[in-house]
Amino acid sequence: MCFAPEADLLTGIVVSGVGIDALRHTKHRRYLPLALLPLLLGAHQLVEAVAWWGMEDQVPARVGEMATWLYLAFAFLVVPPLVPWVVRSVEVDPARRRRLLPFVLLGAAVAAALLPGLLNGEAGGEVACRYIAYDVGVPYGGYLLPFYVAATCGPMLASGNRRFVLFGVANLAAVGVLGWLLAGGVVSLWCVWAAATSVAIAREARVAERQENWTAAAAPG
Repeated sequence: MCFAPEADLLTGIVVSGVGIDALRHTKHRRYLPLALLPLLLGAHQLVEAVAWWGMEDQVPARVGEMATWLYLAFAFLVVPPLVPWVVRSVEVDPARRRRLLPFVLLGAAVAAALLPGLLNGEAGGEVACRYIAYDVGVPYGGYLLPFYVAATCGPMLASGNRRFVLFGVANLAAVGVLGWLLAGGVVSLWCVWAAATSVAIAREARVAERQENWTAAAAPG
């Protein structure tokens, strides 16, 4: 979510490029989901640019409506279970992997609760000055927000990776500030945070890949 379709477009291109580069440098299967995240976030921003143009009648209405639906489907159905699953996939300690599983299940439950809004056609959005105001399409949507945040931010805080924990703290703070700006009708800067997040994720994928290589090289035999 960004403050203009042009910003969405630029962010989407940059973040997608970061994602492609991350995938090129990731060889171990365990880290592929992590490296894939920036590419998915970049595509998400590109889809929103089309959705925004549809709301401004710059592309056919049907195209804009489909882009809006796809944008919300990714945000509502994919992100809540995907983020905890990615964090869990790179966790080495079996005990921590078990402790992270509830976050995956919570994310899946949030996605299931948000699904009716997409199926009944009530979910949508409209341009409101410097952001798009989205509607989840279900009357209980506001009650799901804490669970959505818990599913997407909690796994990093519970991770055994110190860098994940630090990023989880920063992410929680960013969610609070950006949510406050959006709720106040000021501006949406989620795309800026998406870009920063993607760079951090790509760097983490590279670091994890190097550590895996060092471990393999140091192993006897």
